[in-house]
Amino acid sequence: MTREHGGDLDRAIAQYGGERRLWLDLSTGINPHAYPLPDFAPSLWTALPDQSLFDAVLDAAQRAYHTTCRGLPLAGAQQAIQLYPALIPPGQKQAAIVSPTYNEHDAQLRRHGWQVTSCRALSDLARADCAVVVNPNNPDGTFFSPDDLCALADTVGTLIIDESFCDPYLQYSVLSRQQARPDNILILRSFGKFYGIAGSRLGFIFGNDALIDIFAQAAGKWSVSGPALALGATALADIKWREAMITKLHHDAAQLDEVMCHAGHTLVGGTTLFRLYETADAAALQDRLATHHIWSRIFGYNQNWIRLGLPPEDGWERVKRALTSSRATANKRSRSKCASR
Repeated sequence: MTREHGGDLDRAIAQYGGERRLWLDLSTGINPHAYPLPDFAPSLWTALPDQSLFDAVLDAAQRAYHTTCRGLPLAGAQQAIQLYPALIPPGQKQAAIVSPTYNEHDAQLRRHGWQVTSCRALSDLARADCAVVVNPNNPDGTFFSPDDLCALADTVGTLIIDESFCDPYLQYSVLSRQQARPDNILILRSFGKFYGIAGSRLGFIFGNDALIDIFAQAAGKWSVSGPALALGATALADIKWREAMITKLHHDAAQLDEVMCHAGHTLVGGTTLFRLYETADAAALQDRLATHHIWSRIFGYNQNWIRLGLPPEDGWERVKRALTSSRATANKRSRSKCASR
């Protein structure tokens, strides 16, 4: 079964036409202000990555995330999501997920034979063999306190915390929490989203020694490419860029809220990398934006939600023009309906 995801620009082009380079893809939560790519030594492409590269990127990640927790570099947080349902202690294979959220957790658990229950509150996860919380949540940006999550861990078999969008929110990170964490917590982090280089396919899983050893065996010796490891080590160590980008993203998120609210849409939530809005007809709004070659994200379970990533610097005016045109079209249709009654 095909699952809904952002980044499906091929589908948009097939339906609405246009060259890929002329599209503005706001359907993902990837930072449009990507970390500048360094010049790679040719050997990074021609040789297998050695252990020193893995050690360097993990050291940089631990410093950037303010943690001493044992970690493992993987091919994106997605690889961790595909691995953990087969590797954590199964119990009776009863899983519970705070939903709605990123749908790959549900899909991968079910693929490995888990029974999955969708829950609305942390308290509903208690007694699950595997509990999953995305913090902050995607798509609504709900935050959960580290203390509450650590307390939850005492009531479940294994707690998976997906912190893929947590880079700008140190105060909500269980990984960065200075107090001790329960041993049954596994924490996922994405590199590509905050640093705007999703094509690097780099992410991390953090947890206790025994579990990380199991994941290392399953992932294999060369789970991440040499260039991705070198890039990650450089970017994660660049604290000045990181701090400036956190400020920039907060500014841009507020600007997008202002633009969307001015166009008549209501903020539901989100993070500084994506914003979720309520509108009268999300599919219709997505269609109108797509006619301007701007792609967005809608959800089959809620006909009124539309999610937008942040535009790049040269994309703001396009978004404003498209929304102005969309609002004018919607008002015209509304007047036409009233006149025909």
